[in-house]
Amino acid sequence: MAEINRNARQIKAYVVSNKRVGQYHQLILTIGDVAQQCKPGNFVAINVGGNTSAMILRRAFAISRVSVNSASGGTMELIVAPHGQGSTWLCSQLEGAELDVVVPLGTAFGIPTEPVQVLLVGGGYGSAPLFGLAEVLNARGCRVDMILGASTASKIYAPMEGKRAVNSLRIYTEDGTMGQTGRVTEPIQALVADLSIAVIYSCGPMAMLAAIDSITRGTEVVHQCAVEESMACGIGVCMTCVLPTQDADGNIAMLRSCIDGPVMDGERVIWDKVGKAL
Repeated sequence: MAEINRNARQIKAYVVSNKRVGQYHQLILTIGDVAQQCKPGNFVAINVGGNTSAMILRRAFAISRVSVNSASGGTMELIVAPHGQGSTWLCSQLEGAELDVVVPLGTAFGIPTEPVQVLLVGGGYGSAPLFGLAEVLNARGCRVDMILGASTASKIYAPMEGKRAVNSLRIYTEDGTMGQTGRVTEPIQALVADLSIAVIYSCGPMAMLAAIDSITRGTEVVHQCAVEESMACGIGVCMTCVLPTQDADGNIAMLRSCIDGPVMDGERVIWDKVGKAL
């Protein structure tokens, strides 16, 4: 059974900046030398609400990217949508605010040992971790192409930043307000063939991840996906984030998204059983 990320530490982080970017907030936190242990795909669990809050559970947020520097040791960027009480509280924090965080948590994306053709697929603000991943893949010599999708233009995160980070960027919105009209998964099959894609990295809604798996399953294309499941503890104790998986021998197991994920081999997940009793 998998164990908590051995590099994880509970630390005090401080808000360096909190900037509104479209419908989302971009938060930069100082995390010192632990930034050197953070990899694309890892996440952070944050104590929200303050000392008198009734919100006793930490909230999990994907790490968008980290930066290591001599002044502060390192910083971490988070992209947060102010939906629930916890995320709304976090988005209200001002510069200098102190946060109680556990970082880094979860599994990271696997990076090819040699340059290959890769495709990054992101849905909504779930695409944020792909930008940091693109930097790592570029450094490895990979050709990196990206597709971003959302229901409407305002939910596409940082399209200009995405364009600068990759060889080509395609944008799809369901209402046609940005890029091409349609779902982000529609051009994948053609791009895999045209660009000789070896690996697809995806972040976004579970339905999107399942749709990508239906395209790649049974092919030679590797699909690494960062699953989106609610995590009550983030450290493998509560078992609220389990997903049904199946290995090459047909053995079925319920794996914890926070410990065995969030990055998983898309072909291992039994997508039609997610959220259902086996």
